[in-house]
Amino acid sequence: MSDFNKDEYLNDLPDADELAGQAAPAADEAKPAENQASDQSAPKAKEPADDTKPEAAKPDDAKADTEGDDKAAEDTLTPLGKAKKEAADYLEALQRERAEFINYRNRAKKEQDRFRQHGIIDVLTALLPALDDIDRIREHSEMDDSFKAVAAKIDKAFEKFGVEKFGEKGEDFDPTKHDAILHKPDPNAEKETVDTVVEAGYRIGDRVIRAARVVVASPQA
Repeated sequence: MSDFNKDEYLNDLPDADELAGQAAPAADEAKPAENQASDQSAPKAKEPADDTKPEAAKPDDAKADTEGDDKAAEDTLTPLGKAKKEAADYLEALQRERAEFINYRNRAKKEQDRFRQHGIIDVLTALLPALDDIDRIREHSEMDDSFKAVAAKIDKAFEKFGVEKFGEKGEDFDPTKHDAILHKPDPNAEKETVDTVVEAGYRIGDRVIRAARVVVASPQA
């Protein structure tokens, strides 16, 4: 057994400063581990919900975008394309003006025809007494050639303006165009017929100016 040497034992022991230097890195390595464990165990805070919704596009914005797109498309047209587009716009405007002019012309023509018909009716109404006298002369007396010529010219003049004379003896009685001033019972009559025309009727187209005034032969009951 060798002798115990105190000096050698003391020289082999580590210094206190060296032991302190080794303990500090170990403590530093332990701190990150603790911090990581605390971070995992702590609940995460919820992020605030974003309640803001995107605003809907306004009509004005959409219209501005559309106009901007049209302008951009127009800017990209070639000179020939721009000329064609301008010609198409002029053609569309011309067609609208033409349609409006045709409608105006049709309205003006209808108004003109209506005023013309009113004028004819006014003249015819004023001459009805004279026309009735001519018819009575034709029926009850003989007319000389000169008077017949004048009466014929008057009839042709009214025919030229679309005036039609109606009312004949023996035709069926029609209350829409005949004005019965007298009903005469007739044993031979099977239905109501015109027996005598007192005053002739006149009409323009489907419009009756004056109904024919007649004596009606009616069947006996």
